[in-house]
Amino acid sequence: MLAGNRAVRVGEQILKEIALLLLHEVKDPRVRGVTMTGIRMSGDLKRAKVYFSVMGETSNVETAQAGLDSAKGYIKRMIGRRLYLRYVPELMFIYDESLELGNKIERLLEKLRQDEVREN
Repeated sequence: MLAGNRAVRVGEQILKEIALLLLHEVKDPRVRGVTMTGIRMSGDLKRAKVYFSVMGETSNVETAQAGLDSAKGYIKRMIGRRLYLRYVPELMFIYDESLELGNKIERLLEKLRQDEVREN
């Protein structure tokens, strides 16, 4: 159980550092507007799945993914300098569809409300 807590704490710190790096240091225009939404660390802290979202069309997601993959080495190097970890985890950036799904559900509910108002 203790190892799980460490994975969560280290993951949160890594996620915070990635967000700061993207905001202040990574100059790639492809990562503008990218929001880090979560991280899942492996138990041995050697791998991290980093979830991100980006508003807009599907092409924005592909562009952001390419930008993040391109900056991965730099981000990993900077995390290694800023955090005192035995191993800097291998980063894997994954698009988080939950915000998009939530927006889609919200639009459907709004449409249902409007249809209900028209019927009454």
